Amino acid sequence: MTDALLTRIAEALERLAPTPPLSADLATAPAYVWDGDAIHAVEAFAPVEFDLLSGIDAQKGSLLENTRRHAAGHAAHDVLLWGARGTGKSAVVAAVVGRLQADGQDVALLQCAIDELASLPRLFSLLRGTTRPFILFLDDLGFDEQGVGDARALRSLLQGGTAARPANVRLYVTSNRRHIVPRHLSEQDDPVNPRDVVDDKMALSDRFGLSLGFHAIDQDAYVAIVSGYAGRLGLDFDRLEAIQWATQRGSRSGRVAWQYVVELAGRNGVTI
Repeated sequence: MTDALLTRIAEALERLAPTPPLSADLATAPAYVWDGDAIHAVEAFAPVEFDLLSGIDAQKGSLLENTRRHAAGHAAHDVLLWGARGTGKSAVVAAVVGRLQADGQDVALLQCAIDELASLPRLFSLLRGTTRPFILFLDDLGFDEQGVGDARALRSLLQGGTAARPANVRLYVTSNRRHIVPRHLSEQDDPVNPRDVVDDKMALSDRFGLSLGFHAIDQDAYVAIVSGYAGRLGLDFDRLEAIQWATQRGSRSGRVAWQYVVELAGRNGVTI
């Protein structure tokens, strides 16, 4: 067989099985994104300032302490952040990592889209190649009845074994539901032992050592959040107008408060 023919065969095989994409340097960037095939660096990591998040002081403190322990190489929990939409679950995860990085702690945030859960074993294999502490962030996780199998797979990754997450990785998961997998009254009529059905659906949430609830806020708390944001930007605001803004959106939350302040800043020619 000639050298030219061997070269052609090698090139054909390479086209059929392309070289896996290279992942980013895991030692340098403050944050990363996993796309199912490779890890990409996020150089422009700009989380909300930790001190700006108000109305969730207890949750902030618990998450900061847990993350500080992990960054220091000490025992730390996987964390489930659950509750009402717009209450700061996602923002506080990034804010905590940003705060610790500003304090000189070497910890990085790594976000994985929830439709890439099947690729987590591959991701964990890559992360075993570094000792740097990582927070693996799964945002807005939830499973319908057809997704119970995926929930069980994620549970096994948290539970232990050869495919489980490495020691330098902790999972921080946000969900609108406390138990992630939906539950129904019809479970009581299930021909299987009803207790077994409930236990199976709660088993995933039970794998998180720290569970933090985020709840809808009252009017005073909402106005206090607006006041904190506006004060940091040097903006005056009208309390009644801020309340009306929330009323028109049918929700009082930190997200709505921030949206009002963005509107206020735009009117006043302030760049955020």
